[in-house]
Amino acid sequence: MSPSTDTTSAPVVSVIGTGYLGATHAAAMAELGLDVVGVDADPAKIDALARGEVPFYEPGLSELLRRHTETGRLRFTTSVAEAVAAADVHFVCVGTPQQRGSNAADLSYVEAATLAVARSLTHDGLIVGKSTVPVGTAARLRTLARAAAPDGVEVDLVWNPEFLREGKAVEDTLRPDRIVVGSEPGTDVEPLLRVYARPVEDGTPLIRCDLPTAELVKVSANAFLATKISFINAIAEVCDAAGADVAVLADALGHDARIGRQFLDAGLGFGGGCLPKDIRALAHRAGELGAGRAATLLQQVDEINMAQRQRVIDTVLQVCGGSVLNRRVGVLGAAFKPRTDDVRDSPALNVAAALHLRGAQVVVFDPQAGATAQRQFPTLGYGASVAEAVAAADVVLVLTEWDEFAHADPARLRALVASPQVVDARHCLDERAWRAAGWSVHGLAPAREAPAEPRAQDALVPA
Repeated sequence: MSPSTDTTSAPVVSVIGTGYLGATHAAAMAELGLDVVGVDADPAKIDALARGEVPFYEPGLSELLRRHTETGRLRFTTSVAEAVAAADVHFVCVGTPQQRGSNAADLSYVEAATLAVARSLTHDGLIVGKSTVPVGTAARLRTLARAAAPDGVEVDLVWNPEFLREGKAVEDTLRPDRIVVGSEPGTDVEPLLRVYARPVEDGTPLIRCDLPTAELVKVSANAFLATKISFINAIAEVCDAAGADVAVLADALGHDARIGRQFLDAGLGFGGGCLPKDIRALAHRAGELGAGRAATLLQQVDEINMAQRQRVIDTVLQVCGGSVLNRRVGVLGAAFKPRTDDVRDSPALNVAAALHLRGAQVVVFDPQAGATAQRQFPTLGYGASVAEAVAAADVVLVLTEWDEFAHADPARLRALVASPQVVDARHCLDERAWRAAGWSVHGLAPAREAPAEPRAQDALVPA
């Protein structure tokens, strides 16, 4: 594999970082017809990817990896220098976790990756940032990269944010709903446009902008979605107080083309590795920039979301007569959403751990995230099926909206539990069918200002 010298052909691509974003991006770029080399410092991860094995669950990704590692279009290495020497366009796909003790983003990984690429260049190249970063980061990295490049080698940096949805990441990369490219005036982005030639030809909108705008698109999109979720959860509290049906209300709102129905499901709220950290990082950065109203709004969104977890705990306490001590609780769901095994900041596990701290005997089942959850929260109990999780339960909690749970047979499960009490925290069950099968179906308890200890937030630290 050697770098392309034909300015009309697709360039050779390197992908720095082969975690969730990087592995998906590398495989999808190979599927689009490019030669790709992925880089990671972890030899075990590289060996697994080269065999077509993915250390996380993402539908369709393993098939792409196997297909293109077998053809040779996709390969992996632990050497940044080897990858950079072979490629023309270098995608930086490393993580930007939340800093310890702060809501700010930790940029050490993205800075190190950018500098490693720049220092390893043997010919002119284009660095493409895909990681989610605070506004202002790209301009600084561009300056650092240009200073670090070897003499006689030209390098530039653009920002091309990712918009992956876990569970649909392959589709989102192959057929994105938009491609955003942020650059400084005079930057030659033609190599990147050739990378995305096929999606653009197929009708994907291409949005050209400056670096700050490109950086803000991703975090602003996540902040808007988070706001939408917290809005409907706040309105759900009004509905509960007024005797209204929030699900019907959301359907009615969704018919308004200006609003839409997606992300208007009231319930346990959002989690995962993106929305919580991204809105906190954006609020932090907004505060640094003096944009106080944005920071205040996002803080309220975050607080409403976290309060939903406490409302589920309060509901379970009410169902169990005020205490869950020695009560058996069957928890359906560990992942923060269906079609993934990601349990980062999972509301489901947060609630399960909080109930465990109150003395409940918690048994969790998730179709994909059970093993991941068990590594993070080993003191919880785990079942190998829905039946095992709910067996002899005093109350059942539906905390992740997997189809397997939504379509479960309530009559069959009724025969397994000690008490037919279910808390549908994701509003995914057919309530009439469950009630007809003899279940009591519970919504969320009213929000309260001062939750009793231990709070749901305290259960974020794995046992």
